[in-house]
Amino acid sequence: MPIKVMSIFGTRPEAIKMAPVVNALKNDERFVAKTVITAQHRDMLDQVLPIFDIVPDYDSNIMAQGQTLTDITTKVLLDLHPILQKEKPDMVLVHGDTTTTFAAATAAFYQQIRIGHVEAGLRTWNKYSPFPEEANRQMTDVLTDLFFAPTVQSKQNLLAENHPQNAVVVTGNTAIDAMKFTVKKDYTAASLASNKQRQLVLTMHRRENLGAPMTQVFSALRRIAQEFLDVTIVFPMHKNPQVRQLAKEKLSDLENVRLVEPLGVIDFHNFIANSYLVLSDSGGVQEEAPSLGVPVLVLRNTTERPEGVEAGTLKLVGTQEEDIYQATKELLVNPQKYAAMAQAQNPYGDGFASDYILTAIEQYFCQYIR
Repeated sequence: MPIKVMSIFGTRPEAIKMAPVVNALKNDERFVAKTVITAQHRDMLDQVLPIFDIVPDYDSNIMAQGQTLTDITTKVLLDLHPILQKEKPDMVLVHGDTTTTFAAATAAFYQQIRIGHVEAGLRTWNKYSPFPEEANRQMTDVLTDLFFAPTVQSKQNLLAENHPQNAVVVTGNTAIDAMKFTVKKDYTAASLASNKQRQLVLTMHRRENLGAPMTQVFSALRRIAQEFLDVTIVFPMHKNPQVRQLAKEKLSDLENVRLVEPLGVIDFHNFIANSYLVLSDSGGVQEEAPSLGVPVLVLRNTTERPEGVEAGTLKLVGTQEEDIYQATKELLVNPQKYAAMAQAQNPYGDGFASDYILTAIEQYFCQYIR
């Protein structure tokens, strides 16, 4: 009898990373696949689904202007209750650390449905950094039955919290699976820097970086753009009005800075692939760029992806202007330093994480349940 697995996600990053798993489940006769989207981020999520040919079975459509974390959590709990009662899946799959992730895991737990957590075990050990993601993933892992850890370090984090060793599987990160589909050798776009320019991609959106930290980052990159005329900085601006207003105030008058609208996943992955360097406060970019040999300066003081720092593909630079300026400048003027980061081994897997996840689910049900 096939195993019914329900995948639940609500944001663009979740959709990108869950797409390989959803499609693998859909095409495997061992499973009955059901997909639920909460649409925590409506527009950005909708950009991704058709690219991966995902048609959800249920769409909660919870997004509202000015929504709070409380709004998201309560809406997800209320909306999932009848869906879970009707479908009665054998396992619910959630991903990562969004509020949808935590709320969906809680909804499944309330109905005693087994939970599989894709990208489990990431930790900064500071519940407010990043906020609310660190708390979301820790609380989700308290409820999880089967853990899909992207790295050995993530597994060790879970074992340190006394989760059972036989329930933790190291799979690599599904982001690498997704990039096998999205990155194109012959990709072109008008916003790409010319071949004579070194392209720097900036992404920045985290709540804790709004205001003064973001101002410091933009000031540092303004100095870089003015000093290095062979550099083009591309900033796909987040939809948050605070981000967009500040970016335009600080950077819009510079000829070699391109403030563009948010990029679709194919565009974004290919922009990274054609870049010299990425500066980001995102989590996913810390995995994606290293798989393409592109160094990342992490615009945060902590990271739940220490493997990248240890491997040398990432460098934590925080949000102070001088630190960012000096770290960026060093990689622009020092070929040896740049090569050390660009050529470091990617610690996030071989691109077959989805296959490992499906095998682990089947083994779990064969060994423990059936």
